[in-house]
Amino acid sequence: MRRYRQALSQEACIDVLKRGSNGVLSLIVGDREPYGVPLSYVFHAGNIYFHSIGEGRKIEAIDAWRRASFVVVDLDQIDSANYTSLFRSVIVGGTITRVDGKEWTAAFDALCDKYSPDRPKDERREQVRSCTKAVGLKLTVSTMTGKEAKELAGVSYQ
Repeated sequence: MRRYRQALSQEACIDVLKRGSNGVLSLIVGDREPYGVPLSYVFHAGNIYFHSIGEGRKIEAIDAWRRASFVVVDLDQIDSANYTSLFRSVIVGGTITRVDGKEWTAAFDALCDKYSPDRPKDERREQVRSCTKAVGLKLTVSTMTGKEAKELAGVSYQ
């Protein structure tokens, strides 16, 4: 990262991933064509989990080329008076694979807990058990970097 003084710590990156409600998964499809798809996710047990139907462009891309990147934007506020934006974001790189069994059940539980925390726990667990069409996907994190606007980081390049 060129502007290292704006870098987020690993702890701050994890906080962004825990707070975020969606991100963009970038994959390679076909003849190495880039493909980005917005997704809901959960950061669980040090990795990022998604659910999907078991077919389509995303699944074909994952089956063909397992490397992936995932971006979460935590803050994007326009500061028109200063001709800039106040931003905070995290980029994760790694390998994406299908998961099942106990690992997927635990991750799917975490997804339901994240997106429906107001629902009774037993109801959330029943949703996980009754969903038979979802395919579990895990992005094993190998790199994680975050950056925020210099104004938020308290640095100046003058």
